[in-house]
Amino acid sequence: MNIAVFTKYRSNPAYAAARLGADRAAQRFGAQTTHYVPSKPDDIDEQIALIDQALAAKADAFVVVPVHPTAINAALRRIYAAGIPLAGCINRFSEAGPVCYVGSDDYAIGVTLATCLCRHLGGRGDVVIMEGVTSSVTSSERIRGFHDGLRDFPDVQLVRKIRGDYLREPAVRAARELLSKGVRFDAVLAANDEMGLGMISALEEAGAHATVASVNAIPEAIAAIRQGKLLATIDFNAKDLATLATEAVLRHLRGESVPKEILLPVQIVDHSNCGQWDKPFEQRADIEWRNVVKDGQTPA
Repeated sequence: MNIAVFTKYRSNPAYAAARLGADRAAQRFGAQTTHYVPSKPDDIDEQIALIDQALAAKADAFVVVPVHPTAINAALRRIYAAGIPLAGCINRFSEAGPVCYVGSDDYAIGVTLATCLCRHLGGRGDVVIMEGVTSSVTSSERIRGFHDGLRDFPDVQLVRKIRGDYLREPAVRAARELLSKGVRFDAVLAANDEMGLGMISALEEAGAHATVASVNAIPEAIAAIRQGKLLATIDFNAKDLATLATEAVLRHLRGESVPKEILLPVQIVDHSNCGQWDKPFEQRADIEWRNVVKDGQTPA
């Protein structure tokens, strides 16, 4: 069996971890993976073309992280029309029909991280939000959560919202521009670690300081926590999400019932507990289906 796995781009370590998780899940079932990754991050037309390529190659199942929540729907319908099972992973899409969707509650991630940051600030300060790609559901939901989390702390003020496109270099450029304008801020909520690390680089370059919190728990973010450069991250574990999505379609192919949705819990990672994440993705333990799905249902 061959599983066609679609991720959004190559430069984000979280998606490298997702591909690793898919590979390991497939290997346990005696299956193979073929990875389809746009050469340009989040390129809609290229992902559609890659889906058609995988259909022509007669993949047995698809695991898809969509680059856009609606723009690839026609391509998804071609997968369903071919009778090929599909699991959604990490980013939701609006087209109905996947065997299973595996993700996390991005709104809850936003609220949790904002609350953590505001408490660290003692409930007072000026905050910048750094958002990802505007079409990304994970970014929009995290930003919505950031806003709602900040509302619980009336003496914490949002002074700017900037965009880093979920990538390191765009985040550095956006942070440099903000700093060059003399905007004063005490802290930053970044919708992913790549942008948070980009902000930290720009702050260091300018000889400035702000408390930064972000999302993904990539190894470089854990190192930054150890070094006192990053306050906290959240374990939005792309490796685990892709592992479970791949396992879901493989179990479906062998006739098992799988949940329509699996949501992993929100987990703050900070200096107090970062040791268990302080290792490369390859050395992190693989998630086990039986610990997440009980009798066909995910535990509450």
